[in-house]
Parts: sequence; structure tokens; C-alpha cells
Amino acid sequence: MSSNSYAPLLHVFRGDVLECIHFGAIAVCDPAGRLLASVGDADLLMYPRSSAKPFQVLPFVEMGGVEHFGLTDRELAIMCASHSGTDEHVRVVEGIQKKIGVKESDLLCGAHPPYHEATALAMRMRGEAFTPNRHNCSGKHTGMLAQAALRGISGENYIDPGHPVQQLIIQTFSEMTDVPVKDIHIGVDGCSAPVFAVPLRNSALAYARLADPSGLPEKRAAALRRIFRAMAANPDMVAGPERFDTLVMQVGGGSLVAKAGAEGFQGIALQPNACWEGSPALGICFKIADGDQGQRARQITGVEVLRQLKALNAGQLKKMAEFDARPQYNWRRIEVGRYEPVFRLTLNQ
Repeated sequence: MSSNSYAPLLHVFRGDVLECIHFGAIAVCDPAGRLLASVGDADLLMYPRSSAKPFQVLPFVEMGGVEHFGLTDRELAIMCASHSGTDEHVRVVEGIQKKIGVKESDLLCGAHPPYHEATALAMRMRGEAFTPNRHNCSGKHTGMLAQAALRGISGENYIDPGHPVQQLIIQTFSEMTDVPVKDIHIGVDGCSAPVFAVPLRNSALAYARLADPSGLPEKRAAALRRIFRAMAANPDMVAGPERFDTLVMQVGGGSLVAKAGAEGFQGIALQPNACWEGSPALGICFKIADGDQGQRARQITGVEVLRQLKALNAGQLKKMAEFDARPQYNWRRIEVGRYEPVFRLTLNQ
């Protein structure tokens, strides 16, 4: 990675002074792997982090796990999620665990406070400990244990890269991204599960295939359609209240799925005709260079990408105003500056 890997995406003004610049890279691909638009280096090697979750559950769905255990679309959606740890999220995760015969104590994701601040505060007031099912990745980890149960193999140390569960996941991810397994860089995610680094454009390819898997073998295509449908129909399971992924999928009305990853990564899958009549399916992946801990750059960039691709109309953009380019306010709600996207996508059709 060089200093030329990233381009300016967002300017932050205080008064008339440019106070901050967020740099990043964007790749937009179709299901055939054609790079249709980019900003910065589309070949940037990067971990998608939690944006890989729809593909980590894919082998389980492809093997018939949803039907075998009688899972609902809401349960499948939370297996793809970085959920907020609300009581409803925990209820759904517990429901999956009961169906597949595992316990919360079997999860190896650790524990952290729920992302949903009201839930975290209520738990602190009750003196209630934060447990693994409140972890944003508890659905993913439950899904990995479900794959082991479906295959009749031990779930012990299921997060080890050499475990059969992880071996099948990485092979599937390789096939979805067109990157040979030997060329995929393996790291350890915040939840202790393996995570995979591939070029940005290859992650975008996987997202394009999630949106339109018609060129893939029918068994895989059916599994991807099931995952897309579950996520799009249950956006509250994929993230949570007041979060970008949930709101943009609600606004998108079934035409897209969105999945954030840590350190400023974002994946978006747009179905055919989502942008204009006859538009192809598009996979969009982008990375904010500084990790975007406040998430403003990722959110504003996501809305701006969808605006430029004409995936959201004026009414839909209005509903996304809290995540769009906007004035900057201080704690007294005095306008002190503005957030201004500065990149331009030119789609190669």
C-alpha cells in the first residue's frame, strides 16, 4: 500500500477552513468481475472484516442448513450481522442456538457492551454482565457452530483456521472473490474468527454476485438469493436502531443489502435495475483510510456513492439525511461547518 492507494473522499470544513480530509478507495464491479468505476486503488489489499459475513454463512446455507434446522429468514439475517445487542437480537440468537443444540458458552467471540447505548445503559443499571450473545458477532459464531452441527463434526475450537468449518469458509470465499486460497491473506478478527484480505475489487465482485448470482451454479445461486432476501427483508437484524446499514436497506426497499466492516470498510450489493432500467447488478466496496472510528466518512461516502449511481431517488435520499452530506453542528446545535464529499464516480458501461 502506497500513499497513492487512497484519494480524498470527504472534506470537513469548520467555517470556511478545510479542517479534515478523509481519504479512501472505492471499487464498483459487476458479477462478471468487470471494474465499472473506482476511486483510488481498486487493487488495494484489504480485509473486509465483518463485510465478509454473508459469505461466511454461505456454505452453511448452500448445504441446506437453513432447512435442516428450520431457521427463519430473521435468524439467517442475524447470522450475517454485526448486530447492536438489543434484547430482540439476543432473543433471535438464542432461538438459533436452541434449534441447533448449542449454548451461549460455546461461543468463542468474547464479550463487549452492546452497540445499542440504551440497552448497554439498562444492563449497567441492573448490574447485568455483558455476555457473548450481546457481542455483535454472536450470530456469525452461532452460524459457524451450526455448520459444524450440520456436518456432524466437533465444534471445538471452530475458529481455528485449520478447523473444517473455517477451511470450507475460506474455500467458498475464494470462489466468490476469484482469488486463489493461496493468495488470500489470513488474519484474526476482533471476534477471534479468521478474516481474509483480498483486493478491494475482488470483494466488490463477491458483492455483485450476492446481488445477481445467475452466472453461478444453481445450488450456490439459490443460497445467495436466500441470503440477500433474508438481509434485505430484516435490516433490523443486520445492524440495529439508528445505524446506517439498517436504514439504507429499509430505504432501499429490497433492492440492496449493505454490510459494514471494522476500520472503515463497507460493502453494498445492488440488484439489477436498482440504478436505472437495465442497469446490471453492482457490487460496491470501499475503505476509509483512517479507519473512520466516528463512522461519518463511511456513512456519507455510502450515501454519495448511491446518489451518484442513481440507486436512491430524491425521496429516499431525504430519508437518509442524517447520514448524508450535511452541516456540522456543535454541542449547542450551532452550525459550525459542513461535510462535503469530493469524489466522482464515472461508470464504465
